[in-house]
Amino acid sequence: MAVLTDPDLLFSPETRSLARALYAGVKDLPIVSPHGHTDPRWYALNEPFSDPAQLLIVPDHYIFRMLFSQGVRLEELGVPTLDGAPVETDGRAIWRRFAEHYYLFRGTPTRLWLDHVFEHLFGIGEPLTAASADRIYDTIATLLQRDDYRPRALFEHFNIEVIATTEGALDDLKWHRTIRDSGWKGRVVTAYRPDAVVDPDFEGFPANLDRLGEITGCDTGSWSDYLEAHRKRRAFFKEFGATSSDHGHPTAETANLSDAAAQELFNRIRRGSEDERERKLFRAQMLTEMAKMSRDDGLAMQIHPGSWRNHSPSVFRKFGRDKGFDIPTRTDYVSALKPLLDCVGLERDLTIILFTLDETSYARELAPLAGVYPALKLGPAWWFHDSPEGMRRFREMTTETAGFYNTVGFNDDTRAFPSIPARHDVARRVDCAFLARLVAEHRLREEEAHELARELAYSLAKKAYRL
Repeated sequence: MAVLTDPDLLFSPETRSLARALYAGVKDLPIVSPHGHTDPRWYALNEPFSDPAQLLIVPDHYIFRMLFSQGVRLEELGVPTLDGAPVETDGRAIWRRFAEHYYLFRGTPTRLWLDHVFEHLFGIGEPLTAASADRIYDTIATLLQRDDYRPRALFEHFNIEVIATTEGALDDLKWHRTIRDSGWKGRVVTAYRPDAVVDPDFEGFPANLDRLGEITGCDTGSWSDYLEAHRKRRAFFKEFGATSSDHGHPTAETANLSDAAAQELFNRIRRGSEDERERKLFRAQMLTEMAKMSRDDGLAMQIHPGSWRNHSPSVFRKFGRDKGFDIPTRTDYVSALKPLLDCVGLERDLTIILFTLDETSYARELAPLAGVYPALKLGPAWWFHDSPEGMRRFREMTTETAGFYNTVGFNDDTRAFPSIPARHDVARRVDCAFLARLVAEHRLREEEAHELARELAYSLAKKAYRL
């Protein structure tokens, strides 16, 4: 059978032998996936995935944003519209269109992930092209009907030790309850994502606050009760395994207002303030409030700033969120985080994990901050930088100041379930190649490199996310 992924993928010729040895020691370690967006209903219902297109294409914005950039309409790829307008529902037709354009992914991490999935999950050795599209579709479709390709079986096949999904603050977590009550031993936990009830610009924000009050029994017209509602929801999420919260703010701006000033600001926001400065200040204050709650309840706090969400208003109106139009922006951390850090940055038992889409901040801001504040850790290369080059740049630009132990290993942050092993494999290969280079340059002893390879692939994530 032909091979789509070379055994020496991402290993440079100069250090290949040592990189191989390091990789051999970590490639089969269990996967710890502490942050992602897979659907918990998959594991709850354990139903077969319907077809290859619905599994691999329709939910994956990495795929359809590239095709859209080349003129393929989202409707042609089966991406559902908000108003229920017709879209393509024939999985084979979607797959053929994808195969015709697969060449667009040459040189991208998406190509690495998909080739890994085709070969290692489905046993496919021939490249995907328009000519091979139907054969590959039929192979995958047939396998998806087998019991060993259902979600729980794949979870076990992938050697996933634990996976965290991400749910909004108003979610009833019924799928997590179903998983818990089923007796299945797979560990699927949730994470607390409060954006809809902390961001005044989030659609339906006033109604969201009303709903938050209904489900917690708190008066969310009152600042103190509003904060208590968050505490109750966080405690509820912890009942279903949550060890982290997640915050997708436009910026990393924080504030630390007095109680009286915060209450007055909340009152204006609750009345529907249209003052952009007040809305920004409220988001900033809420990051600090969430950090204080994490100090108290132990949830690791993830901050994912710097994305201009839904950059195309017309696509957002038609298709909603997470449709490939989230674009990186320049992001300040040193001044933006100072109010939060003045409040809780020296807490040794608090973990705040910083992510960025602005690589220029790695060496200038993020590594120096994480290299001194006990509460701060650096999340891995994220989203657009979840790539071999992005991961290398992350290690090269942060290690000299923050070291390895102020980072948190790797997390895949994906909706594409089958790509999880592929993404972890790429991260493990890149880290092993980087460590091999440090050994070759006599900057690291070989036994230290083996220890670090395991830490980066497995242990650091478990520790940071308290898993």
